Amino acid sequence: MLVIPGAAAKSDCDGITRRDLLRIGGSGVLGITLPQIFALQKASAAKATATNPALAGGGRGFGKAQSVIFIYLQGGPSHLDLWDPKDNVPEKVKSVFKHQQTVLPGVYVTELLPRIAKILDKTTLIRTMSYTPVGLFNHTAAIYQMHTGYTTDKVSPSGQLEPPSPKDFPTLGSNIIKFKPPTVPMLPFVMMPRPLQESNVVGKGGTAGFLGKAYDPYLLYPPGDDMDMNKMDRIRVDDLKLREELTPLRMQRRATLRETIIKGMPQLEEAVSKYDLDEYYGKALSLIVSGRAKKAFDLASEPAAVRERYGKNTFGQCCLLARRLVEAGTRFVEVIWPKVANSDRHSWDVHVGLSQRMKNESAPMLDAGVSALIEDLDQRGLLSETLVVVVGEFGRSPQRGVSTSGNQNADDGRDHWPYCYTALIAGAGVKRGYVHGKSDKTASAPVENPVHPTELLATIYHSVGIKPDTIVYNHLNQPRELVKGEVVTGVLA
Repeated sequence: MLVIPGAAAKSDCDGITRRDLLRIGGSGVLGITLPQIFALQKASAAKATATNPALAGGGRGFGKAQSVIFIYLQGGPSHLDLWDPKDNVPEKVKSVFKHQQTVLPGVYVTELLPRIAKILDKTTLIRTMSYTPVGLFNHTAAIYQMHTGYTTDKVSPSGQLEPPSPKDFPTLGSNIIKFKPPTVPMLPFVMMPRPLQESNVVGKGGTAGFLGKAYDPYLLYPPGDDMDMNKMDRIRVDDLKLREELTPLRMQRRATLRETIIKGMPQLEEAVSKYDLDEYYGKALSLIVSGRAKKAFDLASEPAAVRERYGKNTFGQCCLLARRLVEAGTRFVEVIWPKVANSDRHSWDVHVGLSQRMKNESAPMLDAGVSALIEDLDQRGLLSETLVVVVGEFGRSPQRGVSTSGNQNADDGRDHWPYCYTALIAGAGVKRGYVHGKSDKTASAPVENPVHPTELLATIYHSVGIKPDTIVYNHLNQPRELVKGEVVTGVLA
């Protein structure tokens, strides 16, 4: 017989009431009920340990990254008009923007990136991201590949996919927090400021898929316009703080109640033993009581000059918040370019109006946010343990005004181009001041050292100390590798 000790209902008393007992299944801790906790922890039976073979790799750069900031430039930025400008090419190929020398001798970017040009000595430019677009010429399918390392079975001619499914391959952040959960009470995986989306397909490639919802990202989608700096001050973090009537003492009493129930009910005791409920309940409780996450979200505590440096817009403030989150212990932060892939303002999907849209809208935000983030991390001593990755799903066609994906393109526009484009990476064992690979004279194809998206993902896993060929089991209990790609050792110091 289960005996619940305690007295009548009082505020902040030592006793436990029937109301407390009822609340043990829905106490408000992250909004998770006891049955849900059991379901979530079932997915955690193979939790990471020091003896897990997934963590037993080695080699140059292995395990250097304690956290990852993945800046995803949804829509496909034009490499020719940003990172890889070309001279002595036909007018339709040449960028409309002037070239400028960077801090690296002989390395040029366009005039759109004056601040990034000054910090390339802290980074590696991969100028030969490349893949053959079999069913991957449009956004949604390419986004899925870049995030999971896999392609789906059902891809329409336009590249559209079905909505997210529990059968999906996990996004890379979910795989990382499964094998490398945070070591402090902190949100493990945060995604902001909007979901992955093209047209009516929302979130594809951005969930934990067959790993289960226990590994889904914490979604941070604040309201407001992309150019509203103060938007980020209105982030709701109500689920990261105690309700007014719940003091830390009362939360601790509920933990005591849980222990009493566990000791008194054999079936609960067995479930806890099997699914490690103690550990995960304790982590949830610690997250709330410590207030660590809530403090990290307090952008208003940053000096005004720092916020200005990152940019007075959503993207810049998300880059700043990403720094604060990894500083507080978050393992993986994804900043998604804050417009739908095929929308107009601020999007990289420049089928029309490239010269004005990139110059006046997207490039200034990118230049400020990325340069400030890398400088800030470096100055704080965090860059050595934080891997920063900046990449899109593809680049843009070398020739303006032509169709490569079935889309209509104006003379002042470029179409999708997965055959060759650029990524920027920095920190955590990555070479500083290095350019990996070389594109041909029109930036149409790699001349040397091509890097497939799966190889970039393999390098990210390697950097955080997870073997890329680690086996996970899908919804049918079939073994699957995290990713089928080789680590790009050439970018590692």
